[in-house]
Amino acid sequence: MPVDRLLELTYLAEQSHFWFRGFRTYVKPAIVRVTAGVARPQILDCGCGTGSNLEILGEHGDAVGFDITRTGVEFARAHGQRVAEASIRDIPFQAASFDVVTCFDVLQALPEDVERVAMAEMWRVLRPGGWLLMHVAALGILHGRHAVLSQDLRRYSPSRLRAVVEHGGFEIDRLTFHHASLLPIMLPVRAWHRISAREGVVPAGEGEITVPWAPINAALSALVWLESLASRFVDMPIGSSLMCLARKAPGAP
Repeated sequence: MPVDRLLELTYLAEQSHFWFRGFRTYVKPAIVRVTAGVARPQILDCGCGTGSNLEILGEHGDAVGFDITRTGVEFARAHGQRVAEASIRDIPFQAASFDVVTCFDVLQALPEDVERVAMAEMWRVLRPGGWLLMHVAALGILHGRHAVLSQDLRRYSPSRLRAVVEHGGFEIDRLTFHHASLLPIMLPVRAWHRISAREGVVPAGEGEITVPWAPINAALSALVWLESLASRFVDMPIGSSLMCLARKAPGAP
């Protein structure tokens, strides 16, 4: 299955690939912020994939996850993580069980009806006053071979993501683009993917999830690291991803 192949490639690349390095530096300040002052925060990662993000989350609280794929669960357990095999349609935890819920690059692969159910389920398992941290693919113009491999159904605009999150009952605290520094590279590559597609059908491709030549990987890692420093203070006006930090109201049922 394509998603199993994606997980296999992710498992091989995520510790050193520049994109994953950048992702971790982007989201970590948000994780630090929402867990500060909470004694033993309970954290849930929805669609945890290979489980590597649970390692980061586990530095700030008691972290558990789930994934719909057997491959993802096996990789996550190989990381030594606590995970369940389950669907975001029916999260296997009681209501109001978690202080923080994360959902990284999952929402774009869900049909619209499941997208709504997923938001309701994440709202359900969060405690009043709890935080939701999401990361999604952005900008439809960046559709390409990697999106096909990932089985993405859409890429989000800020307005679309805002509407989805607020309709789910959350109050948005921050909504910003990420990976703006990579756009000069990504735009022509993804455009070529679409232009060169036979009969308009873009094939799946694995090139973007393999670790590039070490000097290039190091240079791009430094580039996204510098952007991540800037993003701590200002919202990025454009980028290939969107990060949303939202809260379930303290007085919510």
